[in-house]
Amino acid sequence: MLKLRYKIWLENSGKAFGEGPCDMLKRIDRLGSLNKAAGELKMSYSKAWKLMNTLEKRLGFKLLKRDVGGDSGGGSYLTEEARVMIHKYTMFVQESDKALNKLFKHYFEE
Repeated sequence: MLKLRYKIWLENSGKAFGEGPCDMLKRIDRLGSLNKAAGELKMSYSKAWKLMNTLEKRLGFKLLKRDVGGDSGGGSYLTEEARVMIHKYTMFVQESDKALNKLFKHYFEE
């Protein structure tokens, strides 16, 4: 039986945002830490740091506010632009899913 499979991402001189970065940002928001979010994804901190910097350059705005460590340790927090991006991307993917599934049914299940 045929199934529809797809991935949606946004590009600007390379991948600028998609499912992976969206997941990473949600984890950072929940955990308050890029390092902890990277750990949950079994990704090195340096790779996660480079990913966030690359995405920020491609998107043209900051995704994270970073607090340098001290007695209580540092942390990473989402910018308002990051929150808006997560919301827009999530809504876009949900609407795209409905539209693509409708097209799939029209062409392959009738």
